Amino acid sequence: MKYTQLGRTGLKVSRLVLGTMNFGPQTDEAGSHAIMDAALEAGVNFVDTANVYGWGENKGRTEEIIGSWLAGSPERREKVVLATKVYGNMGVDGEHWPNHDRLSAVNIRRAVEASLRRLRTDHIDVYQFHHVDRRTPWEEIWQAVDVLVQQGKVLYAGSSNHAGWHIAQANETAARRGSLGLVSEQCLYNLAERRAEMEVIPAAQAYGLGVIPWSPLHGGLLGGAIRKERAGGAARSTSGRSGDALRDTALREQVQAYENLVEKHGLEPGEVALAWLLSRPGVTGPIVGPRTREQLESGLRAVELELGEELLAELDGIFPGPGPSPEAFAW
Repeated sequence: MKYTQLGRTGLKVSRLVLGTMNFGPQTDEAGSHAIMDAALEAGVNFVDTANVYGWGENKGRTEEIIGSWLAGSPERREKVVLATKVYGNMGVDGEHWPNHDRLSAVNIRRAVEASLRRLRTDHIDVYQFHHVDRRTPWEEIWQAVDVLVQQGKVLYAGSSNHAGWHIAQANETAARRGSLGLVSEQCLYNLAERRAEMEVIPAAQAYGLGVIPWSPLHGGLLGGAIRKERAGGAARSTSGRSGDALRDTALREQVQAYENLVEKHGLEPGEVALAWLLSRPGVTGPIVGPRTREQLESGLRAVELELGEELLAELDGIFPGPGPSPEAFAW
């Protein structure tokens, strides 16, 4: 496994991030533990989750599965960089009380304590804001986080789904308070969805945030979706984001060209998509959310895959990015 610094911090993390959103809804506890065992054995030390994972009546279940795995051996917690998120409503039995979501100081405090209990740990390494809270000022958010840092319950703070100007606003406010500020940003970023290159990634680089792309295969679209569709397999290839995208004629042509190119080079489409992200400036590592051990192994191979300049140029030809702003929309 290869490692890198998380943004401007001294924290070393694996170039592949183990996403856990499928733990519970798609993969049972035993299967989830097996995947985590395999990931740790392969050197993956960065584990990402969120308090709402498990979804619906089972939200929080994913953190519980991770917690039971961590409790199985003290060495696991010492080796793992553990990240979770706060924002979504965690009210039980369908209740939606006013302060059970978003980023108020009240909810941040409540949510941290609940995540610590489910994860069976005394601290969270990277505590991430799952979405922008337009109603809560950054001064309040950082006041709450600073207290948690002082208590040793949180070490670093990160963001997810934030615009470039949100990152700037957050870290300028933190700087005025003498706080470290955001050290990472999780954003939707892959070959087929490159709008993050306009402002989010430049802002992250300017403020020293590590970029952690989610949905690196664009919901399975870049994982050989057309090939699987023709073979009559992989239900995900014809449903969700991938299925919707394949009904777009222009995008389907792009995906077909991509699969043809990858096949010409004797490579697997999913592994190329991950390797492409690993070649991008500012990217710490993509989040892979395996449902099976085989899917994890495919992600691990991508870390070792080096894409040549010719292939990178051909990929840009198929999926051209928007370019940085303001040039992307102005002169």
